[in-house]
Amino acid sequence: MPILMTGEAQGLTAETYLHMFNLLALAMKAAPGFVLDTAHPLEGGGFRVVEVWRSKEDSDRFFATQVAPNLVPGVRPKRHTQALSSLLAG
Repeated sequence: MPILMTGEAQGLTAETYLHMFNLLALAMKAAPGFVLDTAHPLEGGGFRVVEVWRSKEDSDRFFATQVAPNLVPGVRPKRHTQALSSLLAG
């Protein structure tokens, strides 16, 4: 079942976010179950990342193997997932 994953990382600067994005973009595009990734800065600092995956397991696996090992010390995103009722990808 497809899911929407929202992650909020307080203390993540634009520079650090872009570094992480550039580091992980190719791996993410090739990851099983990946559909979409987007992000925006939060009011008051930090970033919100919004992703769509074909399953929660795909999202969790990518986070554990690719994102978590590359996080800046002290930055731990709060991740939330929501099952989607539908998914139409172009």
